[in-house]
Amino acid sequence: MIDILIAEDQVLVRQGLKMMLETEAEFRVVAEASNGKEAVEWCQRKSFDLVLLDIRMPEMNGLEAGKIIRNQHPQTIILMLTTFNDEEYALEALKNKANGYLLKDGDSFELIKSVKSALNGGLVIQDHVAARVMPTLLDRQTTNEPVNRFLTHRELDIIKKIGEGKNNQEIADTLYLSVGTVKNHISSILTKLELRDRTQIAIYALKHKIF
Repeated sequence: MIDILIAEDQVLVRQGLKMMLETEAEFRVVAEASNGKEAVEWCQRKSFDLVLLDIRMPEMNGLEAGKIIRNQHPQTIILMLTTFNDEEYALEALKNKANGYLLKDGDSFELIKSVKSALNGGLVIQDHVAARVMPTLLDRQTTNEPVNRFLTHRELDIIKKIGEGKNNQEIADTLYLSVGTVKNHISSILTKLELRDRTQIAIYALKHKIF
């Protein structure tokens, strides 16, 4: 089972998200919070596989809560939720190593697909959000530094696919590899580039124009 925490200050939205997620047999919403502070407190008491955080909440917003939860629980999947198509929120969420950024006006199919992708190792940014975020990331992150010369051609292929937002299964299917092989390559990439996670690999791809 995938244990999920939903942090959202609007009760009806929170209940709607819970209903949509629990249409999947393996998803179980085991805790709910009405603000970021409660979400952090829940994560201090219990481990979750996935945390959904609304951006705008009283007492502590989702960005602050996400940063704290990420520092305390590096393996937890964190997805940010908002009704605001604002690239600054998305950029801040990625900076804080969130696993994705979703708009709450998406349908249940899109929500579940995104959650599964994140659980599978994908960096989830909906297309219309990505269209606003990626140009800004490129402007901010491009560099004249050379690509690490110790990276193999296969590792560069995988970095490119991560930069495109693909999860491990999608990378494996595209490159005709096993998921285990993809994971091994990602571990090697993280070691060679001295990075912490696949979000930083995606940023590396953007900085060095590996696409």
